[in-house]
Parts: sequence; C-alpha cells; structure tokens
Amino acid sequence: MKSPWRGLWAAPVLLLLTLHASASAAYDDPPSTRVSKGHTCVGCVIAVSVIEQLAQVHNSTVQASMERLCSFLPEKLFLKDTCYLVIRTLGPDIIKLLDADMNADVVCHALEFCQPEPGQALCHLYPLPKETWEFTLEKARQIVKKPRTPKYSRSSSDICSLPFLTKICQEIKSSIENSVPFRDVDSDKYSAFPTLRGYHWRGRDCNDSNERTYPGRRPDNWDAHQDSNCNGIWGIDPKDGIPYEKKFCEGSQPRGIILLGDSAGAHFHIPPEWITASQMSLKSFFSLPEALTDELDWPQLSGVTGFLNSTRGIKENSLYLHLWKRNRCNHRDYQNLSKNGASSQNLQTVIKSLSRHPLWDQPAIVIYAMIGNDVCNGKTDPVPEMTTPEQFYSKVRETLEYLHSHLPNGSHVILYGLPDGTFLWDNLHSRYHPLGQLNADVTYEQLYSFLSCLQVSPCHGWMSSNRTLRTLTSERAKELSHMLKKIAASEKFPNFDLFYVDFDFQEITKEWQKRGGQPWQLIEPVDGFHPNEVASLLLADSFWDKVQRQWPEVLGKENPFNPQIEQVFGDQGGH
Repeated sequence: MKSPWRGLWAAPVLLLLTLHASASAAYDDPPSTRVSKGHTCVGCVIAVSVIEQLAQVHNSTVQASMERLCSFLPEKLFLKDTCYLVIRTLGPDIIKLLDADMNADVVCHALEFCQPEPGQALCHLYPLPKETWEFTLEKARQIVKKPRTPKYSRSSSDICSLPFLTKICQEIKSSIENSVPFRDVDSDKYSAFPTLRGYHWRGRDCNDSNERTYPGRRPDNWDAHQDSNCNGIWGIDPKDGIPYEKKFCEGSQPRGIILLGDSAGAHFHIPPEWITASQMSLKSFFSLPEALTDELDWPQLSGVTGFLNSTRGIKENSLYLHLWKRNRCNHRDYQNLSKNGASSQNLQTVIKSLSRHPLWDQPAIVIYAMIGNDVCNGKTDPVPEMTTPEQFYSKVRETLEYLHSHLPNGSHVILYGLPDGTFLWDNLHSRYHPLGQLNADVTYEQLYSFLSCLQVSPCHGWMSSNRTLRTLTSERAKELSHMLKKIAASEKFPNFDLFYVDFDFQEITKEWQKRGGQPWQLIEPVDGFHPNEVASLLLADSFWDKVQRQWPEVLGKENPFNPQIEQVFGDQGGH
C-alpha cells in the first residue's frame, strides 16, 4: 500500500531525512511529486506537535523539549547531529510561535512548511483557532517577521547535498528503487547485511563472494564440502559417508516462499512511541536507523517472510516459519519483494528483482498480494484513478507470464484477494490518534481529513467520512478480487499451479475478539491504515490453514528428519 508518511518519518529528526523520504517514496510517483508539499506539511505538523507535547509532559520550556528530543536520537546516520543543527536553525522561531500559543498547524504555515496551492482548501490537523485563520496566521508571520522570500532553504535540509554523501546516496536510492541489496559483493541478489534490501528481505547469503551460493538453489554435489544453498545443512556423515543434505533433504520436496506485495506485505510500521511524547525515552528510537534503512518496513516481522519471533507475544508464525518448521531444509529460503506503493500496474521493477532460476533452484510458493494500491490513492476524486478490472487482468496476466519464464517446475502461485477496507473508518474514526491522546484533540477522523486535504492520504476512498465513496472503493476491490479468482480458475501454466485465497479480515477479527481483543487493535496506530504485526500474523495463520486444508501439495511434505537436522546442525546458522 502507498504510504503518506514520507514526511512523518522526518518528524523524529525534524524534517531533515530527505534521503530516506525520497527513497521510500511510492516508486511509481513522478519525481516532481516525491517529498511533496503535502508530505513536508505532515512532517512539520507532527514534529512541532511532538515538541509542544514534550514541553507539556515534562513541564519544560520549548527549547528544553527540542533538546530533549535530539538527545533521544541515535548517533547513527547523523540523526542526533542533524537534529541539533535544525534546532539551531528553526528553533528560535518555533519557540516564539509556541510561546505565543500558536498550534502546530499555524506554526508550519507561518514557517512555510505548509504551503497551500492557489484555491486549495485550508488543511489543518487541529481545531481552528478561535480567531479567524487569516488573522492568526498574519499574527504568527509578524512574530517571526517572515520575509518576502522563503526563510528556510529546502535544499539545505537534504543531507545528500553534502559532497561526501552524494555518491552513496545515489547508490542507496538505486538499490531501494530496484529492490536489490545495497551490499551484494557477488551480485547474486543476496546479502550478508540485514537492511537496505539485505537479509531482512531475502535469506542471508552464507558466502557473498560466490555467485553460485545463495538460499533456495539446488545443492551442489549434495553440499558434501560446502553449503551451496545456505540452509546450514552440509558435510558428510562420518558414520556412513552419506552427505547430510542427501540424507536429510532428498525427496523432502524443499521449496521457498516469495511475496510480491505492497507496504502491507513489507509490514510498514511506525512505532507509536516515536510520536508519543509521554512514551519517549532513550530506548524509543533505538530501532530508528535500522527502520530508515528498511524504508520504514519490517519484513523480518511480516506475516509472510518474518523470521523473528513476534514482538507482540502471540503464538502465530509467519508463512516462512511454518514452511521451515515443516521442513528444515527450507531454511533461509524466503524473498520479500514488497514495495511501498506497489500495485498491479507498477510491479515490473519489483518483479525483476526476483531471484529464481528455473533449472538451478528449488520450486517456490509465490504469493501475489497487491491488496490496496489498485483501489487506493490520495486524489480528491479517487474513483477515476482506480485500476479497472480490464487493466487489472492485463497486468496480472503479464506478471504470471514473467513468473512462468523464471520459476522452476513444480512451483505454485497463490493470488490473494483485496480486503474490504471499510473496517478502517468503522473501527477508528472516533478514536484518538496517538498525537491526540494527551489533550484529547486529534481523532482519526481529523487525521484522515488532514491527509485527504493535502492529497497524501494512502487511501482516500476508505479513509473518508463519505459513506458512498467508501462503498464504491469496496465494490471496486471486490471486482478486482473476483478477477483474480477468475484468473486462478481459467489460466494454466506448465511450471506452476495457480490458486486463489480470499483476504478475510472479518475472520481474523472474530478470532482476535475471542481472545479479548478489539478490532481497532489490529490496525497500525500511527497511520491508521495498515494491518499491524498481530493482524499480519493472524492473517498468515488463517492463510496457512486454508492452504493446508484445501491444497496440501502446495506446502510439501513434513520432513521426518527435522529432529535429526536440529540435533546435528542446531539453529542451522540462524537467520
């Protein structure tokens, strides 16, 4: 799904993370729209809100709250130094405006981080001032003595403008845009480095100097002398002279799992403590550098390719972990080819990063999960921008043809339907957003309205007070799901079988309620849009159960040698 939070992830570092913002921009957007005025406005309003609330929580001055925020940030990626640089530049004016009881909307308009287009409606997150907006804004401008020319150079906020960072910024952006690892010595599309499309996204390379060694390949000479497929099983059993890979994996039907997804599949997540003043501490931003270099996605915790235990303490596993527990020969064989902003219409770049050779590699289970962006956009009138069933059919068919030419024989492709996103409005609109909890002044309805006004909403069709628009969006999603179901029933490919599975959010909501939970607890609290970690794992568990019940051949056999593999190889080298 497409994310509006390119400006928001600049909030913790006060709008100076243009490198990361531009790299994570929905990659189908034209360059002129990347880090748009709308995203800059969102980032500013969030940042100023955090500063103001930190002062309130700690009963401190605005100056002290800005310094407190900077002190929480890590040294990595120049975050702390950059933050202090910004408060020296913008701090004096922010202090003046907040001391004059101006809210974050007014501050960001006065400092020109929010610049409405001619004729555009006034976009605001907080309730309007008691005095007229024009009077309040003019008063704010007088306080900071705004000159006729912009006071703050936007170009100076781009850390990539620094000469010693220009080249590496270009390389990082290229890596992210092409969905391939930034650090990949042997160019086999696998890496020994976690982020920047490394092994958080696809299995860790156990030998990054050999392009014929990577997860998912068929073992070379049964891996008698080296681990060519990185599953941690190699060598010869001294008792009988048989290679362990042959003894434990031959005939076990090894297979990998590959996800073609959007930001939901990548598990887009902004920890609420990043913007919640009452929860901020030195520990809050520990994961910020890693998250930024993963485009604010957390694939290592996703419902499809996650390999870490849940941070929420639930028992469900990702689909990859299900496959690994079923057959330990599948160790590290996962690829998360998801992209923030991906849809059926722009999948070409992502799918080219697929690593699967029809002869050298094991079969794979490919999950096609474009669950949002074909119906979701931030336009004022989103319906004309939605993918039509005819366009959808054409692009899905194109993707399947590409998979046919790259997947080994015996693979499986599962088409995942689109959700009915009306649950977003129904369960969240009247609740307070994390920014509104301290003073009970920002609901999700206000957030949705603010993002839609700026035309940066991830899904104006569902995140809208307009019931008719929400219904139209759901109807189009249903049409596209029906098209996927039709394709699965009618299309045939020699290298893989084709299946369809519904995206049944109601089912996991009922399961969650049985455990004492509430539906709103399944949605990311900061963006009010994406399924959170719990929802992703519940969906994965439901998905696994359906496939195991209806098409068990897709999952392969349960390996009877799993206990012996664990006994000999332990954690198989970890992940």
